[in-house]
Formats: sequence, C-alpha cells, structure tokens
Amino acid sequence: AAPAPAEDYAEDRGEHPLVVDEKGGNSEDFRRLAEFEDEYGAEFVRSDTPPRPRPVATGERDRKMDAMANAPAPGQSLNEYLLEQWRFVEAAADIKAAGELVINHIDDDGYLRTPLEELSHRGNPPHVAATLQAAHELVKALEPPGIGARDLKECLLLQLAAEAEAGRDVALEMELVERFLRDIEMNHLPQIAKRTDRPLDEITAAIGNLSRLNPRPGSIIGERTVPVIMPDVIVGLTAGGEVVIQMTDGSTPRLQVSESYRNMSKNRKTDMNTRQYIRKNMRSAEWLISAIEQRRKTVRRVSEEIFKVQREFLESGPEALKPLPMAKVAKKVGVHVATVSRAVAGKFVQTPRGIYPLRMFFSGGTRTADGEDVAWDAVKVKLKEIVNAEDKSKPLNDDRLAVELKKHGIDIARRTVAKYRGLLNIPPARKRRQY
Repeated sequence: AAPAPAEDYAEDRGEHPLVVDEKGGNSEDFRRLAEFEDEYGAEFVRSDTPPRPRPVATGERDRKMDAMANAPAPGQSLNEYLLEQWRFVEAAADIKAAGELVINHIDDDGYLRTPLEELSHRGNPPHVAATLQAAHELVKALEPPGIGARDLKECLLLQLAAEAEAGRDVALEMELVERFLRDIEMNHLPQIAKRTDRPLDEITAAIGNLSRLNPRPGSIIGERTVPVIMPDVIVGLTAGGEVVIQMTDGSTPRLQVSESYRNMSKNRKTDMNTRQYIRKNMRSAEWLISAIEQRRKTVRRVSEEIFKVQREFLESGPEALKPLPMAKVAKKVGVHVATVSRAVAGKFVQTPRGIYPLRMFFSGGTRTADGEDVAWDAVKVKLKEIVNAEDKSKPLNDDRLAVELKKHGIDIARRTVAKYRGLLNIPPARKRRQY
C-alpha cells in the first residue's frame, strides 16, 4: 500500500501547530512536547523531519513499566487488616455493622479512644449501646491481642488473657496489671511484694514478663517502610589524616535544558512567538539550574568548614564534638546564616562513624576544666555512658551524675543534668533502680 500523505500522518499522530497563548500559560503545548519527548527521545524535535516511531520488539526495556513493576505494593493498614478478620466473624447484622464502625475508629496504636456512647450516634441508623458493647467485645478478640483496648491496663490484660488461654500461668502478671500498674511505673517493687505477699524475685520476674507485652499492638500491623537515606556528602580521612570531602548529589536533582527545545528556539522554521516563548522559559530553567548548582557549592563549602572544626569527630565519634555556631560557619563561607540553615536542611553526611544529619554538627556547648570546648551532644554522650555503667542497685541521682561528669572535666549544674537526662529519655534514679 502507498504511504499515507504527510498531512494525514501528522493528523493521525495527534500533531498540531504550537499555539502560543500567554494567558493560558501554554500548558497544552508543553504537555504535548513532553509526551513526544517521552515517546521518541530527546532528539525528536526536528521541524523538517517526521517523528520516528519507537522501535518495537527490540528488547529495549520500558522505563515507565519498570518503575511501575518495581514500586512496592501499598501496605495494608490496621483497619483493613481488622476488617478482613471481621468478615469471618459470625454475628447478627446489626452487630456486624456496629463492629465495622468500631474498627474504623481504632487508631494506629490499636486503641479505641472514642467512647462507645459517642460512637452510637455515628451509625446510620444509630446503634443502641448494647449492640456496640457486644460488637466491641468481639472486636477485642481479633488479632493482634490487645487490639481495641480503651487504655493501657485493658490492652495488657487482653494480651495476658490470650496467654492464659494458650495455657500459660499469668495470674501474678494479671494481678500486677489490675492493682499495681502505677506502682510498677514508680518502681515501688518492695511495696508491691509486701502487699501481694510474694517474694521480690517473683515480682521482678513477673514484671519482666510484662515488659514483653506490646503497649501499642496496632503498630505491628500496616506499612512500616524504613526510609532510605542517601548522603549528600561523604567525609573521610586519608592515611595521612587529611579530611577528604566528596559530594554525592544524593538528594539534589540533576537538571538540564532539553536539546530539543534549544533546537526549536534556534530553528527559523519555528514560529517567532513560539521561539520567544521557549527562550523565555529556557532562561527561567537555566536560572533554576544555576541556583541548584550554587546551593550544591554552598553545601560543599559549609561541609569543609564544619569538618575543619569537627575533625576529631571522624576519629573519636560524638564524644569529640565541638561547639560550632552556625553564624561562625556562615561568616567563613561568606553568606548569611539563613543561607547556611537552608542549605543544610534535610542534608546528610556519611562519615566513618555513620550517617548523620549535617545540621547535627552545629551546636552550643561548654568548656571543660582543662579549657577544652565540648559540644552539648558530647556531654549527652558522656552522661549516657555514665548511666550505663552505674550500679543499678544504687543508681546515681542528678547531683551524683553532676559529680561524675565533673570528674571527666565537665562542670555543669544539676538542673542541666536533669534537662539532658530527660532529653535522652533516661528515667530518674528511683525508676532506674533494680532490686
């Protein structure tokens, strides 16, 4: 058969002249240009050459299909997981409907924090209290154990009931949860032993069993993706001890202006208005690329200044961190402090000690007895080290922790010790005591 006329070919392919419309933003023109580039490659724009169809059956992989095939399936939510179980529960129709309502109000931790009285008005039609109560009891029998509880005590008791049903003796654990949850929190173990008439070692063992229970049962269901951190900077030391910094562009997009659009802007066969419009937008694109490159250079310069000060961190870890105000680095780099703040936001650095946020290396600090500057992060590391090494039968209170820090040259007030102990989620001495 004779080939179709060029005009018919163009019409069949959906090709139309570019229509420049400043008011409309030319979104339709650029949408079609983008579609053509996706289909034919970056070299497709030659106004005097018909577009070349993509080769068929050459073994070339389709990038879009690959991306779709490699995308992880969406994780199943807790509510979906419970509703899937609920379908197999045998109950009257009104209880089944009430159960769905209950499940849809269970939060991500697995708790039902909305009162049943309030839920009764949210049904269509409204549910009677007895129906909701019956549905709630059935929901609490779903997996994982502890789901649908209204508070921590009920959550733990539901899990212990499941263990008892499996044949374990958890009578003491259930008594402790029922009567002594607050005393356990306060670490009043001798008082609990006295009031239950049980040996202290039995109480300690039972509390150890309770620690295996999950206070957030809903958290074990659902999508739990671990974010992948791509470092933007890699810092290392040479054999001679010299700091080496390498940019990876981990989270920085690599942009360039399409050669196809450049050709269109120069091709005299392209309509003048179209060429002017493309040139204007190319200038905007080039400005954006320049701004990104400038940010990249700023991150590198900031990293160089950081590790001139924090070089010992690369050898010794967080204990060796020095105080480093962001304003000091900004002055060295020759930019405003806000520019440094924006440049390091969301940026990570890979070091011999692990991957850290670049912002972590900016902090205030104090001075040791030897006159050495030490960052607050280094103080926290030392504080944690002292607590980990203490005699747990006689844990150190904040005054004694301050004394121990002073032995390491760090002289800070007791209230500062208490502040950083709290930031590290270290309980006070009475709660750290082990009997």
